[in-house]
Order: sequence, then C-alpha cells, then structure tokens
Amino acid sequence: MRFLFACGGTGGHINPAIAIAGTIAEKRKNAEILFVGIDGGMETRLVPAAGFEIKTINSGAISRKKGIKGIFDNIASLKKVINAEKAAKKIIEEFSPDVVIGTGGYACYPVLAAAAKLKIPTAVHEANAYPGLATRALAKRVTRVLLNFEAGKERLPKKVDSKAVGYPVRGDILMYDREKAREELGITKPLIVSFWGSLGAREMNKCIAEFIKLETDRECAFEHIHATGKFGYEWMPKTISDMGVDLAKTKNIRLREYIDDMPRVLAAADVVMCRGGAGTLAEISVRGVPAIIIPSPNVTDNHQFKNASELEKIGGAVVIEEKDVSAGKLFEVAEQLLKDEEKRLKMSVRLIEHSVPESSEMIYEEIMKLCKR
Repeated sequence: MRFLFACGGTGGHINPAIAIAGTIAEKRKNAEILFVGIDGGMETRLVPAAGFEIKTINSGAISRKKGIKGIFDNIASLKKVINAEKAAKKIIEEFSPDVVIGTGGYACYPVLAAAAKLKIPTAVHEANAYPGLATRALAKRVTRVLLNFEAGKERLPKKVDSKAVGYPVRGDILMYDREKAREELGITKPLIVSFWGSLGAREMNKCIAEFIKLETDRECAFEHIHATGKFGYEWMPKTISDMGVDLAKTKNIRLREYIDDMPRVLAAADVVMCRGGAGTLAEISVRGVPAIIIPSPNVTDNHQFKNASELEKIGGAVVIEEKDVSAGKLFEVAEQLLKDEEKRLKMSVRLIEHSVPESSEMIYEEIMKLCKR
C-alpha cells in the first residue's frame, strides 16, 4: 500500500506526520511512504532524517495584511497555490497513493485539494484547538477531518466527517523513566524546565534572565533548565552575567541553546514553562507535567492561547498572556506550584486523563478505514 503525506513549515506540522508514518511503517512492513513539502522548508531536513523520502513543491500563504499590499500579496499567493496544485497532481499521479494525509503547512492545501479532485481518499489532521484556514477550506473536500481537540468540531462547517484523535506523540516521550532521567541529568531537587521555541522569544528570554536573577538572590530550593533558542544564546549569558549572576558557579541553573534530549528532560521535570504550540502541549500532557503557559501573541488567529485555554479548563495548566507577564509574577506562580505537591499531582492527573497516548494508533486505524473505501 502507498501512503502520501503533505506537511511542512513548523515542527508542529511535521512531527505528527513523521509519527504517523512511523506507526504505518511499523505495522505494514511493505508500505511505501512519500512526503510532499515546500522547497527549502525544515521538512526537507527532518523527514529524510526520520528515514522517509520527500518531494517538494512551491506554494504560498494567504496574507492577512490590509489594503493594496495585502491584495497584491494574495494575488501572488493564489498563483503559487494554483501552480502548486498542478505540481502536486503530477506527484500524486506518479506515486499513485491509496490515501493522502495532510498535517498542516503550505504544502497541505494544494496536495489534498489535488488528491480530492482525483477521487483519492484524503484525511487532514488539525493540531490546534482553533482549526486553521487550510483545514477549514479543506473540511468539505477531504474524506475525513481528524482533530487534536474535541473543541475543534465546533469551528468546522456543519456535516463535516470529523473525529477527535489527539496529537501523535513520539514513543520515547511516553516511555522515558522519570527516576532514570533525573539520575542521568544529575537532578536532586524539584526541576523547572523553560523554553520558548527553537529560535527563542526575545521578550520572554529577557523575562527569564530576570527570573534567574531572582532564583539566585533567593537561593531557591529547586533546579532550572532553560533553553534560550538560537538567537537567545547569543546574548543571554552576557545579560545574566551583567546582572551579577555567575552561571559557572550556579550549579542549579543550566542554560542551553536547545533541549535536544526532550524525552529525558520532560520525564525529569516537575513544572514546565512554555509556549502554547499544539505539539508541546501534547507532550507535556501525556507526561502529566504541570505547566505555566505563555502563549505567543504573534500567531495566526491567536491559536496558541486557544490551545492553552483547553488545558487550563481541565485544571492542568496556568495560562498567562505575554502582555501580563513579569519575572516577578512568573517566579511567584512557579514557586507556589513547586511548594504545593498536592496541586501538582492533581494537575498531572488531569493532564494524563485528557491526553491521548494512543493517538498514532487511532489515526492509523482511521487511515486504514479510508484505504478500504
């Protein structure tokens, strides 16, 4: 059987596709799997690294700018999408897939639109609580819409065939042993883990620099791992040093550029401070790590806030909007959580109860149903 995936742009679109493809490859040894992404997108690096073949097309996004500039940008984008659909049709006809699965990104719309016109079974997976423009546009054209959040059903057109299946998370995130993780990392106290994405977020990194100053001034009884992101690592160490903090002598605070061993670090964590990306929230949910979420205000439809609100509703997270954040407030909330083990346990239970660790398996079953059609 042949399976075609369309995804790209961000890890939140690419990683679930790789997880689903991995489940298919494990269950169906003779499966042929091909990805379609965008020229120069990070999928061209991540997909081959995961062991899958990828072909690329050139597409564009809808501009949300107002006025003449927005109109001309959208005319250019529309031309790109039309050409991308033609290129996608050629790839589909050559590969002849049994089913086409999209998980978001600029490649998703033209590939699924082309597949639907060719009468090939199609499915789109929506990671966010508020379905994006591509998902809403495809909802009536694809065979099945698969949702991370149950709340997403309320935002789709009526009579759309949809099902909540969660967000597919890597097996190593699920299985890493907590005690082993803490021993390998040398953690002996409660652990805070904070990160704002692979590039970092300047304002939030400034906040964490001040947070670290508060930690050292108050000689806190917890440890802290912070990932600065690519750009943050260029200036944060000096900024923290200028505040009078000697990180080399402050053993309970560890500054990293990236967290490359996220399964281990999440397993060891007692509290996480993070953005509201769907992938991140799915990972902390299956691990049951209480979270303080500061959604990025710079995303389409404010979808990170909507994602984070779903976890806050069930009692698994504290959500603070970036405009309301200060180092002092963040420190106070984090310290209160670390001191209240009973509250953390309740948050952890609520997160695990509402997570979907079998998401990849559920999506696999839905895909196989489409193949039988």
